[in-house]
Amino acid sequence: MTAIVPHGRLKRDALGLPQIVASTLANIAPAMSFFFGFGLIVTGAGVAAPLTILVAMVVILFLTNTLAEFSKYRPSTGSFVTFIGMAFGPVAGAAASVFVVFGYLVAASSVVVISGGWAHDTLKLFLGIDIPWQLLSLIATGIVGFLVSRGVALSTTWAAVFFYFELVLLIVGAIIMLVVNRGSITLAPFEWHNLSGGLKGIGLGFPIAIYLFIGWENSATLAEETRDARRNIPRALIIGTLSIGILYMFLAYATEIAFHNNATAIGKSDIPFVDAFKASAAGLLIIAYLAGLTSIFSSLLGLTNSQARILFNSGREGLLPRFFGKIHPQHRTPFVAMWSFVLIAFAIVIVFGWNIKPVDLFGETGSLGTIPVIVTYLITNLALPVYMLKYHRVEFNAFKHAVIPVVGTILMLFPLWGLVQPGQPAPYNLFPWIALGVLVLSIIYGIVLERRDPDLVQKIGSYVADEEF
Repeated sequence: MTAIVPHGRLKRDALGLPQIVASTLANIAPAMSFFFGFGLIVTGAGVAAPLTILVAMVVILFLTNTLAEFSKYRPSTGSFVTFIGMAFGPVAGAAASVFVVFGYLVAASSVVVISGGWAHDTLKLFLGIDIPWQLLSLIATGIVGFLVSRGVALSTTWAAVFFYFELVLLIVGAIIMLVVNRGSITLAPFEWHNLSGGLKGIGLGFPIAIYLFIGWENSATLAEETRDARRNIPRALIIGTLSIGILYMFLAYATEIAFHNNATAIGKSDIPFVDAFKASAAGLLIIAYLAGLTSIFSSLLGLTNSQARILFNSGREGLLPRFFGKIHPQHRTPFVAMWSFVLIAFAIVIVFGWNIKPVDLFGETGSLGTIPVIVTYLITNLALPVYMLKYHRVEFNAFKHAVIPVVGTILMLFPLWGLVQPGQPAPYNLFPWIALGVLVLSIIYGIVLERRDPDLVQKIGSYVADEEF
């Protein structure tokens, strides 16, 4: 493939395996995701809800295989856009750049809104201070923009600090619940016969369980700044997915024990973990709120670091306006893409968040943003066998490069259906049509761009993490 003149390189060897794993886990934000998602999973699966999380983890591992294989052969900051574009051509690559960035921006706005909402509730509950959540969201956005633009090592370190603080609080909280409710300890949450409706019960809670893992792909976009990216990116993907899955199952088990395995009560709770902790140790309730606060902030740091890099690389390679491809001359960060990403996410919150509760907007933007992201997962899975046969036919492995991606694609259709199926209440019933509209516009954009720039096919994937020009 013909290389193009470099538009700029990010800082090489700034991150090691521990840093990219921590950044990935911070992006996933276990406290935030578990707090708002577990009750819905229990509503569908019943007492054996941890089994739904286990199945979701296995499905995500199918996806990690795809991204890991791509990263072994062509580690790229462009991640999904690069892989799709190299497999299916410049139109698909350009369309993917618009479609997935749209999904990530909308999903990021859900974290922005809940950062202000959760901080507002925490300050009011424990200090009696009532600050508008919109202002708190703006403050969080500004701090994140400053940190990520100052250096990937700096922002990743802070994301890791907040994540590990969150992790300790979650584990301590779960252990306290288990000790206080030790008389109710049983293996019921892991017994198949306690799964409501069997496979149907898994299916009902499956879309939410998959949502808990969104962000597992974070490390792939940090390839250009990661030491030995071809080795460490695949390792980070697998370690992150397994770690977060095990943590979720532990938190789920502790929460159910604290509720004495009462699935009905869990389903009626807005935030089961917080309610369970409150019932077990009300005097230490601040632990749960601090875990949520640090989780949300570390997630905002992690996702901005990761997802804005796709916007940056798409600008650098000419798939999107080159304005986004600028790099800070001193800090070697994609500062324009980062500030644009986080400020657009905040703008979405401000435009749609004046007459709605933060938690409601969190659910709506999270659901809408997840649709393009899951579709991108599916297309990337299908891109792997095409890419391998196109560029590395001799090394093609039917099981690893075809069977696993195809099975993973089929399994991911279940959470996608849960998000787009007819009969959902407003505004969720509009989200599939919005996503479809954006997809169509993205394809049209790709067609127009490819006709205007015949060299586009040579630019996609031209920036490989560990190769010089």
